Amino acid sequence: MPSNKSVSDAPIIQFTNCRILREHKLQREDLWVRDGKILDPEKLFFDEKGYADCRLDCGGAIVAPGFIDVQINGGYGVDFSQPCEDVSTGVSLVAKKILEHGVTSFCPTLVTSPPAVYHQVLPQVNIHNGGPDGAGVLGFHLEGPFISSEKRGAHPERFLRTFQSGGTDDLMETYGSLDNVAMVTLAPELPHSQSVVSTLRQKGVTVSLGHSVANLSQAEDAVRHGASFITHLFNAMLPFHHRDPGIVGLLTSDQIPAGRTVFYGMIADGIHTNPAALRIAHRAHPSGPFRDVLSGPETWLVLVTDAIMAMGLPPGRHTLGQQVVQIQGLHAYVAGTKTLSGSIATMDMCVRHFKQAAGCSVEDALEAAALHPARLLGISHRKGSLQYGADAGPFLPLDGSGGSGAALTVFVSVSQTWFCWTTGFGSEQPTSLERSPEETMMMIIRLFPRFRICCEMA
Repeated sequence: MPSNKSVSDAPIIQFTNCRILREHKLQREDLWVRDGKILDPEKLFFDEKGYADCRLDCGGAIVAPGFIDVQINGGYGVDFSQPCEDVSTGVSLVAKKILEHGVTSFCPTLVTSPPAVYHQVLPQVNIHNGGPDGAGVLGFHLEGPFISSEKRGAHPERFLRTFQSGGTDDLMETYGSLDNVAMVTLAPELPHSQSVVSTLRQKGVTVSLGHSVANLSQAEDAVRHGASFITHLFNAMLPFHHRDPGIVGLLTSDQIPAGRTVFYGMIADGIHTNPAALRIAHRAHPSGPFRDVLSGPETWLVLVTDAIMAMGLPPGRHTLGQQVVQIQGLHAYVAGTKTLSGSIATMDMCVRHFKQAAGCSVEDALEAAALHPARLLGISHRKGSLQYGADAGPFLPLDGSGGSGAALTVFVSVSQTWFCWTTGFGSEQPTSLERSPEETMMMIIRLFPRFRICCEMA
């Protein structure tokens, strides 16, 4: 029996024989989708008397939400911090390419730049949902220029700024507008920073602490004022010390207000963070193996790539904002130095390395790249999960290793279903199910043989 057309004309798609990442566990259930939303099968069966128009046998694959990257500086020859007359074209190219690696939403990240760069770049890219042509844009992440000179890393010192009276005027003078901004990274030890944190939160901007020499007390004060994220934990901050653990101490601080959550970003590229440090970070997370013996605030680990324009390109010289970057093997350095300057890792690489290095479960690794960043940005009701009523597209059927092999990205819209996939050897163009069902199914079977698909079109 086909779907109940009295409720909606949109077709119902049933994904069968799959393991769904839901409620922090891989559960053997079917996934039902209509009109771009995930359906509750009980309501579908008993209230609507509806059934599937199309069934897709996933062959035992994992079905997980699409990844969300909240810190990505560029890739494939595009540097988001380089101004041009058509910034949106570069963002669209990266958005399309990162689909191949499971990223379906992202925050284009600008490193410390002169005000003219922000004024030119920020108005050109609007927040929008993803689709078969590319991942969705959740808003910019502005990493700087209000950071510590001592812990600036690859950020050019000549463009660093401090907050003057109150700090709000400095934000607008530097950035021009916050309309398309999702997150700002700043150093909480800067004078007037706490009032800036409060202002940003009032405007709906997530505040992250990073590139900082703040002590624990200053970091706790920033969280009390509304900061909720730590930019690339362990990197570009004071090292952990037993008398004053600095920003790292937020992970187990007892001074965080009740109900507040501290998220922390990790670059799990095998370069930025030693596996032992990854394990420490993971075990401070509530789903880690020691959650019952560690005391402190609720904390959530968020995987980020911190990728630069050299991602997807051969070794050589590239840029990161106003700096020249040299790629040597898997390392990205400020040219002529040994200062790390972002990464060239893709998100699926980070998920795999994090799982292996931290010894965590597949569920933990996948949620660190999907659910946790969605919660950080306050969008987990529609992204980062496969709960009933959440956005159905995009999500990722993965092979049984949880991301170590081929992946198929599925976008389910009101009128049609799109598939974007990658094998181990590159990607194919998106294909629409509605446009040519038989041809689409044969293409998917050829490129993604774990899928055994039977389709009953109404």
